[in-house]
Amino acid sequence: MFRNQLPRYEILSEEAMATLDMGWRRIVSEVGVEFMSPWATELLREAGQEVEGDNVKFDPDWIVAQVAKAPREFDMRARNPKRGVHIGGDAMVFAGVYGPPFVRRGDVRRDATFEDFQNFCKLAQSYDVMDSVGGVVCEPNDLSLDSRHLDMAYAAATLTDKLFMGNVVTAENAKDVIRMAEILHGGRERIEETPALISLINCNSPLRWDDRMLDSLREYALANQPVICTPFLLMGAMSPVTIPASLAQQIAEALTGIALVQTLRPGAPVVFGSFLSNIDMQSGSPQFGTPESAIGLLATGQIARHFGLPFRAGGTLNSAHTADYQAGFQTLMTMLPTMLAGTNFVLHAAGWLEGGLVSGYEKFVLDIEVLEALQHQFKPVTFDEASLAFGAHVEVGHGGHFLGAEHTMGLFRTAFYRPWVSTAESFDRWTKNGSRHADVRALEVVDKKLAAYEMPEIDAQVLAELDDFVTMRKTQLDG
Repeated sequence: MFRNQLPRYEILSEEAMATLDMGWRRIVSEVGVEFMSPWATELLREAGQEVEGDNVKFDPDWIVAQVAKAPREFDMRARNPKRGVHIGGDAMVFAGVYGPPFVRRGDVRRDATFEDFQNFCKLAQSYDVMDSVGGVVCEPNDLSLDSRHLDMAYAAATLTDKLFMGNVVTAENAKDVIRMAEILHGGRERIEETPALISLINCNSPLRWDDRMLDSLREYALANQPVICTPFLLMGAMSPVTIPASLAQQIAEALTGIALVQTLRPGAPVVFGSFLSNIDMQSGSPQFGTPESAIGLLATGQIARHFGLPFRAGGTLNSAHTADYQAGFQTLMTMLPTMLAGTNFVLHAAGWLEGGLVSGYEKFVLDIEVLEALQHQFKPVTFDEASLAFGAHVEVGHGGHFLGAEHTMGLFRTAFYRPWVSTAESFDRWTKNGSRHADVRALEVVDKKLAAYEMPEIDAQVLAELDDFVTMRKTQLDG
């Protein structure tokens, strides 16, 4: 897990924060937010909020008081204790792409399968910069819709020993994955003490929390498993076209979801979520890696810290169809502000293509190199007498070179970050080696990693109990 100890890049003035504060307060109190599950509206009514059908109008000060009950930081356990993570503060946790129904390998774009899901688990396990494979890293379309959540959770739990995400399609799915976490970690008490699952709860923007998300939220909150309350905002479609208006809506949606969690279980861990970009105003298509999304990301970090909450945002988002130049620059357009903002939980940190419709094999590996390079860039530089290397100047003198200096020879193996997909070969050498572009070299790395993969050890009794539970539930769900 990476600790980002560099200063945060904050762009909102006190006046801007005050304007946003006024904006979200007006939205929740005058317009209201819809909650599409009766239990949620009844709970909020009992808490003193104004309920008209599915719409709830809030006392903003009540929301602030509820949000203050959430922890600023919390720990999470993994199957391998050495891979546990911290959410909040200067900690950054990186998880894979989430949700694509398709995969791309080379020139082939096709429906994702369970084998693809397993492959991405293996790749995530193979790189230390990845703290989690994530959740639905791709949708296994060849499996039963009713029970595939069991297969995905089982694969994430056994093919990796890292943190993985809960399923949120239905409350029953959430219960199943919670039960699997209990088996993996020794019971309900242990995962309530230190959570083992984190789950993505999306707001159906604008201003509506739907029943499936709410019902899954309730299961995880009652089990003390953190949820990421995330407005899904594409400016011009699900929010107004101005950044301030979208930020005010984002605050209103995220805080109402977080307030509900704290009403269910005061002190339950929660994450302020953000998925904020814009549409192309000519075609209406989603756009990613845009200047506006970067501004929103930087602002979101400052807003979340203002409310004392860990936050999720950013990732390797792009609109490209293949792992090409567009994919690379749009990825960095999102990942650099992700790092500058000190994002605590980074979903979509590897593999994202085509606006989130595709999990890319080459893109996954290329993104790993981006993550490694950025983590290297965001490590503080030590300034001391040794780092000034005065002796090297004495040795080399005027007009010489440092390549063979004693200082260089002693540090050359570790002096700089060494990329392993990118190349600095001369043109002649690159041509002699087959003129292989970066995506081709990345796919070679994919094949080598999958061939070398070794499954992490798992306790035989735990595995047997997990097998029994999955078999039993599949029988019940699929007949």
